[in-house]
Amino acid sequence: MQIRLAEIRDIDQLIQMRWDFTLEDFEINTFKRNDYQSFVVECRQFLESAISSNNWFIWVAEEEEKIVSHIYLELIHKVPRPGRITHPFVYMTNVYTSKDARNKGIGSKLITTINEWVKKEHYEFIIVWPSEESTGYYQKNGYIQCKEPMEFFPELI
Repeated sequence: MQIRLAEIRDIDQLIQMRWDFTLEDFEINTFKRNDYQSFVVECRQFLESAISSNNWFIWVAEEEEKIVSHIYLELIHKVPRPGRITHPFVYMTNVYTSKDARNKGIGSKLITTINEWVKKEHYEFIIVWPSEESTGYYQKNGYIQCKEPMEFFPELI
């Protein structure tokens, strides 16, 4: 298994994995299977921009040239504060391991690599909003439960 940052050549696999992740996690009624082509266009644009940026880091675990797990990270830059050096923090999202690769320690190896990278790069912390099912995964990999953030949804007002 190889753990590395995603490259442009990985985009097709990452698009398919995002689609599969969504099919697995959400009710079919939220979108139609024939939405795939428009999704591919939007997702490809996002991934091309993300992979070439200095703010997104998409880590993948690969076996025999097939991506089996990935974690997306976005750097969030903070406003500088007098008297201290300000480091970005990391927003973690789209954490997914394909069904056939689960419960083999692959996700834990991937997140351990990321945790070490974050420490080496001196980022302040990682924030992730886990599902109820994934809380144990994060806890066993050194994450602690924090208070819920506040949210604002303009469409509700």
